Amino acid sequence: MEIKELVDEVIALKNKTITDEVFLLIQNNRDLMQKYLSLVHEKGVITVNQNIGKMVKTKYNLTNDTERNYEPISTLISNSHQEFQ
Repeated sequence: MEIKELVDEVIALKNKTITDEVFLLIQNNRDLMQKYLSLVHEKGVITVNQNIGKMVKTKYNLTNDTERNYEPISTLISNSHQEFQ
């Protein structure tokens, strides 16, 4: 195995969990959580969560994977989230 192959494999795994990790960062940081809850109160949870997912995709220049994660770790994700490549 080449180093590039190893790194590509690791990054592919990271891309599948990055949305959940972003929500965990929000969930575990008091200041970010207050800001998140304020946005949810103002705009609704579906709008906020969908936009966070879309912005993660854009910021990291990712593409949708064929699968969704139906067992997120973050409790801020109520059902599932898109996995990325």
